[in-house]
Amino acid sequence: MLIDDIKKASVEAMKARDSIAKGIYSIIVNKYMLLNIEKKEKGEQATDNDMISIISKTLKELADEKESYLKVNNQEKVNAIAHQEELISKYLPKMLSEDEIRKEINSLEDKSIPSIMKHFKANFQGKVDMSLVNKIAKSI
Repeated sequence: MLIDDIKKASVEAMKARDSIAKGIYSIIVNKYMLLNIEKKEKGEQATDNDMISIISKTLKELADEKESYLKVNNQEKVNAIAHQEELISKYLPKMLSEDEIRKEINSLEDKSIPSIMKHFKANFQGKVDMSLVNKIAKSI
């Protein structure tokens, strides 16, 4: 599972005394553990799709944080966040490009926005940026 790979990377970061990598891996593992506790209460188990969702949300949070540091001109923090983004983005599956999204939308019979969004959420969870799908769907 994906969580096992991230835990191994966290251990490697600790051995290498890389505090930036250790920090971001710890954040992701903690978010996963919290989600797993919530899921176990419902009798479910966290999956790799849940892990992909956690990583995607964390990347968005890092992007917002990086933007804030850019505004105050703190280049050291910006570089650290860029390094963190690089470390965790490699665990995400390859995202669909705009052309691939357009091709998929054009192959659908029902081109209404709710139908398109439902299709992508069901079939491409974690492999597509839903805001990009929404933008493309509105332009078609």
